[in-house]
Amino acid sequence: MITGTSQADCAVLIVAADVGEFEAGISNNGQTREHALLAYTLGVKQVIVGVNKMDSTEPPYSQKRYKEIIKEVSTYIKKIGYNPNTAAFVLISGWNGDMLEPSANMPWFKGWKVTRKDGNASGATLPEALDCILSPTGPTDKPLHLPLQDVYKIGGIGTVPVG
Repeated sequence: MITGTSQADCAVLIVAADVGEFEAGISNNGQTREHALLAYTLGVKQVIVGVNKMDSTEPPYSQKRYKEIIKEVSTYIKKIGYNPNTAAFVLISGWNGDMLEPSANMPWFKGWKVTRKDGNASGATLPEALDCILSPTGPTDKPLHLPLQDVYKIGGIGTVPVG
């Protein structure tokens, strides 16, 4: 988790929409909180929030439940340093494939919208949100720096940096 996150350009935070599971994830020691905080702490500037298991809400595909989750997650990510206006909040049902491709199960969902200095973006599906991730611009006039994960000393070969 840490190695991948430390090199990521965008975090995709998947939040479960079913009752009990969302509350456990967003609680003080919940995994949703930990992953969002870890991503921000490790320098990930962009975030996409996928609200999954929309087919498991009561009633299924509940707009009210979606709004509750967006409100809580927005409050938390703002508290740790993200701007919720720059995050794409996407409804999904991984089980049924809803919003991995356009779906008629959530006609009330008008899509997500991201506001940023480099240009706004909007869409409806998770793949569209992934396509709107901004690529970082690196200093091409500076020396190359590579992150190292470990260094192995192998007899007969020598020292091998791994990264």
